[in-house]
Amino acid sequence: MSSKVFFIEIKESESEDSLIGKFKKSLKENSFFSFISKKDMVAVKTHFGEGPKSGFVRSTYLKVIGELIKDMGGLPFLTETSTLYRGNRTNAIDHIMHANRQGFSIENTGMPIIMSDGLMGDEEIEIAIEGKFYNKVSIASLVEKIQSLVVVTHFTGHIVSGFGGTLKNLGMGLSSRRGKMVQHSTSKPKIKKKFCTACGECIKWCPVEAISFVEGKAYINKSVCIGCGECLAVCRFDAVGYNWSESYERLQKKIVEHALGVSKTKMGKMIFINFLTNISKDCDCMNSYEQIAPDIGILISSDPVAIDSASLDLVEERIGKKLSGVSYDIPYRVQLDHSKELGFGNTEYNLIKI
Repeated sequence: MSSKVFFIEIKESESEDSLIGKFKKSLKENSFFSFISKKDMVAVKTHFGEGPKSGFVRSTYLKVIGELIKDMGGLPFLTETSTLYRGNRTNAIDHIMHANRQGFSIENTGMPIIMSDGLMGDEEIEIAIEGKFYNKVSIASLVEKIQSLVVVTHFTGHIVSGFGGTLKNLGMGLSSRRGKMVQHSTSKPKIKKKFCTACGECIKWCPVEAISFVEGKAYINKSVCIGCGECLAVCRFDAVGYNWSESYERLQKKIVEHALGVSKTKMGKMIFINFLTNISKDCDCMNSYEQIAPDIGILISSDPVAIDSASLDLVEERIGKKLSGVSYDIPYRVQLDHSKELGFGNTEYNLIKI
């Protein structure tokens, strides 16, 4: 049986004010937030973008979502997790300050920002799953504590996963630092000696005492290292390196299995919203912006797999070619195929225009 995916279409030359009005009306009239109970703590997972030019979903839409959650008696807040790589979003303090600069202040959205993985990205829980790679996955600890989850995603191309949609926003976006690292890397971290200042922070924070000083520089004993990524989080001098060469197919499958773990914690208490606007070649983690498709609309579903399947089909239908022809020439339907193999979600969908 196919899953329902609701579609708010953008008309040619439609103004943003008009689209926001349609968005609010559609969410309200179709009772998409009816799963939210009074006093539910509702995490609204989004992406604040790496720079002002990327196509991330703007705060005006998040404000609408927050208001409607409050109408249901819920307690909404915006949430995100820290990144593995260096940038504006490596820890909670930098990330929240960056989000405010990007327009996601409480004045603009009506919601506070609370990080799902704590100050340094290491607050996590393990969720048991029946995957092909994992029997348990590490996700941000806050996910288990909330009652409801709204996932707001800007659909894009992606340099390693082919496309970025709801599955990536769940699987990568709500995993802990350890979860992100096992998805991305096939090896343990190592010290880049020329950048190491011997400050000792990595030694102080290593949970298994795998790091010591050798000849005046930090050294990681790989036989002891558990690959948690703590050293990467606390190093301020870019002296910790990783092997980022995980194959495209394996990475996509690992993303799906972490998304499955997140979904298991909130069955029946989630809704997913994909914005097919400002569709870019690269994800919003990049400062660069290159639009690869016209604005199409907004999709809403309770099935994370179906909404990504519909998003991909709509984009390819609109551009008249495969996504790999305008983004990166790598396998990109692996996420959907692996979800189907796991019995996670539904790649078959019924598209309903509203």
